[in-house]
Amino acid sequence: MAQWNQLQQLETRYLEQLYHLYSDSFPMELRQFLAPWIESQDWAYAANKESHATLVFHNLLGEIDQQYSRFLQENNVLYQHNLRRIKQHLQSKYLEKPMEIARIVARCLWEEQRLLQTATTAQQQILEHNLQDIRKRVQDMEQKMKMLENLQDDFDFNYKTLKSAGVQHRFSVLQQIVTEMAGLLSAMDFVQKNLTDEELADWKRRQQIACIGGPPNICLDRLETWITSLAESQLQIRQQIKKLEELQQKVSYKGDPIIQHRPALEEKIVDLFRNLMKSAFVAERQPCMPMHPDRPLVIKTGVQFTTKVRLLVKFPELNYQLKIKVCIDNSRKFNILGTNTKVMNMEESNNGSLSAEFKHLVSSAVTPASLIVTEELHLITFETEVYHQGLKIDLETHSLPVVVISNICQMPNAWASILWYNMLTNHPKNVNFFTKPPVGTWDQVAEVLSWQFSSTTKRGLTIEQLTTLAEKLLGPCVNYSGCQITWAKFCKENMAGKGFSFWVWLDNIIDLVKKYILALWNEGYIMGFISKERERAILSPKPPGTFLLRFSESSKEGGITFTWVEKDINGKTQIQSVEPYTKQQLNSMSFAEIIMGYKIMDATNILVSPLVYLYPDIPKEEAFGKYCRPEAQPDTEFPDPGCGECVSGNIVHSGLE
Repeated sequence: MAQWNQLQQLETRYLEQLYHLYSDSFPMELRQFLAPWIESQDWAYAANKESHATLVFHNLLGEIDQQYSRFLQENNVLYQHNLRRIKQHLQSKYLEKPMEIARIVARCLWEEQRLLQTATTAQQQILEHNLQDIRKRVQDMEQKMKMLENLQDDFDFNYKTLKSAGVQHRFSVLQQIVTEMAGLLSAMDFVQKNLTDEELADWKRRQQIACIGGPPNICLDRLETWITSLAESQLQIRQQIKKLEELQQKVSYKGDPIIQHRPALEEKIVDLFRNLMKSAFVAERQPCMPMHPDRPLVIKTGVQFTTKVRLLVKFPELNYQLKIKVCIDNSRKFNILGTNTKVMNMEESNNGSLSAEFKHLVSSAVTPASLIVTEELHLITFETEVYHQGLKIDLETHSLPVVVISNICQMPNAWASILWYNMLTNHPKNVNFFTKPPVGTWDQVAEVLSWQFSSTTKRGLTIEQLTTLAEKLLGPCVNYSGCQITWAKFCKENMAGKGFSFWVWLDNIIDLVKKYILALWNEGYIMGFISKERERAILSPKPPGTFLLRFSESSKEGGITFTWVEKDINGKTQIQSVEPYTKQQLNSMSFAEIIMGYKIMDATNILVSPLVYLYPDIPKEEAFGKYCRPEAQPDTEFPDPGCGECVSGNIVHSGLE
């Protein structure tokens, strides 16, 4: 969940602190209007590097213009007025001091994070207080049981000789103890639901989000400490309930509270402990092929994958006692090869947790799939048995649904299935999800698309970039928020006028960024996704030689190009583009070197470079010089992707290719 959305859910006392963070220097309205874009920028880096701060500030003004256009189309006069006033104020105050606004925004975001952490800590403190209260009540009950045992011998003698002597007193004491035990079990039930239905469920959802590129999940250690503490208290209270049974066996009488209430107490505590143990058995690390760490939950037949399970009840006596068995699908469509059984132990993990890591699992196909391979989901199941203090508990947990492929070329569509599933549901075992896949909203899709970049690079997608992608998926629209996107539209249907789907195109761009232009993307030098209208609007006022970098819309395999401003012989502004460079060209030469050496023939038949300033006004040498090889000379000419010669021949005029 975006940071701004998390803040809106805080209690009033924290919201009041949030309000004090903002002023005219950085208005809260702007934070609200541009929340996703603001959170996607590296303000701390901009605060220490002027060229980057200048770029981010100009992008901020551009985002304000985009938002203003939306308000204009929505006829929202008040927001138009406020946004225009905010932009004028920012321009007057920070145009010459972009690093100052970067420092202000960075500080506000840091304070927001601190506020969220404080609120989370407060909730955790309440939970820890409840656990401490349970431990104290268990210890108090222990003392009362010892007192009751000390009184028991006197009661036995008096009752057997005088029959009725001391019965009323014993009845009162036992009734009080039984009532307190029932109350203690109710408190345990409440805390257990808080742990399993909220804290653990929240961790599992965060694990899902982390699997598809979202923020990293939190460590399980604190949750393990809480669950272990509760389990220990439950076992203590169970021993005390057993002592009641021993007292009953010594002597009993009509109306004895032990006879009336002990069976129910015993049943309740056993159920609580059994359910806690079952909930505490989790897949700590989801299945993943080591060669594809950024794409978990997709496994290929015949290729090794790893996974890890953990029991969040840290009892030393269970070390090397639990044998885990792994299988995939009860329908036997796949077999698990390799070492599919392992004993849980505390030695393999750094923190001494009770876990079992499977490092050499391999799947093999047994029967053909009934659905499209990349849409068929499978569950990897982990099973074991616990024998503890006279109880036998069957434990079972599952991985998140995985896609099993037979060829690596199926990876893009398989990963799309993993994204769609984990984006739209937190159901842990819905393997029939794609028999009727639900629709997603643009808001959901946009967040996940941005994660595909931010999880493997230092930069997610801006609002403007996402808006361009939304237009490719949904067509022109005033406001894409809430617009629905079908699974077929996202992954299966070809885009208008193209012979490939949206996802195939975007996935190849992601691959292009990671393998060939990562450093330039991390610097923020690549505008990437930009509409034709927006490109012309921002370049036209700029001096000749200003250029930007964007991704090709026509290259299925992923391509990148540059567009620049020049003047014709009549002084008229022209917007020029070069044919896209694909992975094939970038294999032999870096994109930075191509930019530095790119030249065209001018009107006098002299080779000149049309690329001078990276938008908005960063000198080309400053931006790209450090990414060129020392042996690459400044005047080296580099091949154009269209003609394969030293000078550019294939220029696409005034438009996107």
